[in-house]
Amino acid sequence: MDKFLIDGPSKIKGKVSISGSKNASLPILAATLLFDLPVIIKNLPRVKDINTMLNLLKSLGSKIELSKDKKTAKISNNKNMKTFASYSLVKTMRGSILVLGPLVAKYHKSKTSLPGGCLIGARPVNYHLSALEKLGMNYEIKDGYILAKSFSKLKGGLIRFPKITVGATENSIIAACLAKGKTILRNCAVEPEIKDLTNFLNLAGAKISWKGRTCTINGVSSLKSTSYSVMSDRIEAGTFCVAATLARGNLEINNLDPKIINTELNLLKKNRSQNKSKQK
Repeated sequence: MDKFLIDGPSKIKGKVSISGSKNASLPILAATLLFDLPVIIKNLPRVKDINTMLNLLKSLGSKIELSKDKKTAKISNNKNMKTFASYSLVKTMRGSILVLGPLVAKYHKSKTSLPGGCLIGARPVNYHLSALEKLGMNYEIKDGYILAKSFSKLKGGLIRFPKITVGATENSIIAACLAKGKTILRNCAVEPEIKDLTNFLNLAGAKISWKGRTCTINGVSSLKSTSYSVMSDRIEAGTFCVAATLARGNLEINNLDPKIINTELNLLKKNRSQNKSKQK
């Protein structure tokens, strides 16, 4: 078993650059299946789940060109894309279910493995399915696979999630981009990573707007080629901030918009002020 051996106490000092967000990268990469023209995604983190998603896209027919540091991917879809997301790839990562929405929206069919081969009630895959069904997707589950299809373009509709769910919100937003008409999603998850997904899609020509936990998507016929830099990882950033504060260090954190961890930074400032008052 891998482990960290830490000899302390010691102050954390110097400079660190925050990686791109894995949780923002995965839905953005899945959404590239909607495109006819090449897309460039920058600031990808170098973690296993990203490699899995890129390999899944390759298996579907996407051409992936990585930069030397593997943090930038140019993704080009061919005219004869496949719609089979195999268990061998999907089993290792729950986020793989995010290819279901774009495949049905773009190619009107998909055979996608249940994540990890799980039963439908074991993880909230049912929220993905019920939402996409309201947009016109028909499906059945057979031998651990979701066999999905639509007889034509998906159609906009009103969806209210019974429970706040990040993945189903993302899958529905992606699928609704190419649906005919207006889609309204209520009781959405509103994490910064979801807003990063919609920023990417809007840059490519999608028509998505937010009001609280309600997301409105007006479908478009196609998306344009674009280049986008994924947001930084707020969990990684927050970890470094906490570590530097506890160790009374001096750390410069780069590649980060402080707004995404504004609440955490305010708490650290408040605790620091309280500690100074106690010391007096």
